[in-house]
Amino acid sequence: MTVLDVIQRSSDFLTRKGVESPRLQIELLLSHVLQMPRMRLYLSFDRTLTETELEAVRLLVKRRGEREPLQHLVGSTSFCGLEMTVTRDVLVPRPETELLAEQAVQFLLASASVAAGGSAKPTRVLDFGTGSGCLAIVMAARCPDVLVHAVERSEAALAVARGNAQRHGVTPRIQFHCADSLAAAWPAAEAAGAVAGEFALVVSNPPYLATKEIASLQPEVRDFDPRMALDGGEDGLDFYRMLADGAGAWLKPGAPLMVELAADQAGAASGVLQERGWRVERIEKDYGGHERILIARR
Repeated sequence: MTVLDVIQRSSDFLTRKGVESPRLQIELLLSHVLQMPRMRLYLSFDRTLTETELEAVRLLVKRRGEREPLQHLVGSTSFCGLEMTVTRDVLVPRPETELLAEQAVQFLLASASVAAGGSAKPTRVLDFGTGSGCLAIVMAARCPDVLVHAVERSEAALAVARGNAQRHGVTPRIQFHCADSLAAAWPAAEAAGAVAGEFALVVSNPPYLATKEIASLQPEVRDFDPRMALDGGEDGLDFYRMLADGAGAWLKPGAPLMVELAADQAGAASGVLQERGWRVERIEKDYGGHERILIARR
C-alpha cells in the first residue's frame, strides 16, 4: 500500500468516526511513523510502506478513531515553539494557554529591562497547576533571570513536567512542588529560598470547567485529559477563589496575577477577584474573540 492509499483510506475511516480534520490527522500520524516532515509526504505519494510501517499506522489510526488525542499518539505537542511530552497524566496544552505564556514573558522581559543593573537576586515566579510544565518552561527558557516555582497536585504530572524541563535545559531554574493549594505549597517554596511577598508574578491555567460541563466535552478531552485538570467545582470558580485568597501573600506589592479563563467566564472570575480586593487591570481576548486571559493586581 502506498502513502497516498493510506492517506485516502485512513481519511475515510476517521471521517466515519467523527474525527475533525481527518486528512491532516493521518498525515501527521504518517509523518510520525515514517519520521519525515509532513510536507515531504507530498513528494512520496508513490512510496510503498513496509509491513512494519503499515502495522504501526493501522494501530495509530485505530486508536485515533477511538478518539485518543493525536498528541498522545505521537507523544508530544508544540507549545510556543517548544516540543513538550504529553501523556494521559497531563492536560494537553491548548493554543489559548500560549497567549497566557506570551503575556507572562512580555511582562517579565519588560520588568527585567526596567530592573537592569539592580538586584542580582533571581526574579521569582509562581506557576500554579503546572501540568506538563509548559508555562514554567517557556518562562524559564525565554527569561534568563527568572526562577519559577511550579506547583502541581499530581505526582505523575510532575514527573512529566520534570522530564520536559530537562529536555529544554531549564531544570536548574524551576523548583517543582507537589501541593494542592497555595498554602500547602508554601513550606516547600520557603525551603527552596522563597520569601513571602517577593514574587514578581503568579500565573495559572487552573481547572475552570463546571463539574456538570465535563460530560458534554469532546471525547478527546472528556475521556483522556485528567479530570483533576478540568474540574473547577460546581460553578468552575473554585480555583479562582483559592488564587484570589492566597496569591497576594506571594506577590510583591502591585505585582500581577495572570490566569486563563473559560470562554464565558470573564465576568464571574472578575467578580471573584474584585470581592477579595483585586483590581482587574485588563482582559485579553483569544484569536476567536473570546475573553481568555485575566490580569489583576492587588
